[in-house]
Amino acid sequence: MSSQHRTVEVYPGKEAVVDFDPALTFECVDDCTWCCHHGVLLYETDLLELAARESINESTTQFRGQDFVRQEQKDRENHVDEEGKACFFLREDGLCALHAEHDWKPARCSVFPLHVTVEAGTATDHGGGDLHVSIRDTAHEHCEGLNVSERRVIDHLDAFLPELLWELDDPETYRKL
Repeated sequence: MSSQHRTVEVYPGKEAVVDFDPALTFECVDDCTWCCHHGVLLYETDLLELAARESINESTTQFRGQDFVRQEQKDRENHVDEEGKACFFLREDGLCALHAEHDWKPARCSVFPLHVTVEAGTATDHGGGDLHVSIRDTAHEHCEGLNVSERRVIDHLDAFLPELLWELDDPETYRKL
């Protein structure tokens, strides 16, 4: 991990401080699905978007006052965590039903394998400080898409960081179910 901090404009007037090596590349790899083994936090906007597409009664749960996509026991060996669980929307073929069938995914899924935090500093839209972007520590061990392509993360931050993150009071993304 680089000790360099670089501020990058992701959208007009919306910047993020990059806390990872600018040479880092990422591309999803077929059959990896590691990101689908974590509880998917749903911001309010995501919950409304999901409700327009699928049954939220069946697919979501609340934990510590926050909405998440449910993880469920899957009756298979592939695309599951050590306990045999994965995201409610992870299909047998290893694809996300939301992405494949609705061309949409929650903000939290877009962010993977990045980690967003807000650190005190100059005031921004969410009032807490600068939006910082790093790589999840466990991604280096489990995410097969790191450094396998020419697609530099720093050049494509808009693909990872939905604009709504700048509108949230707390866009911290490392929250587990």
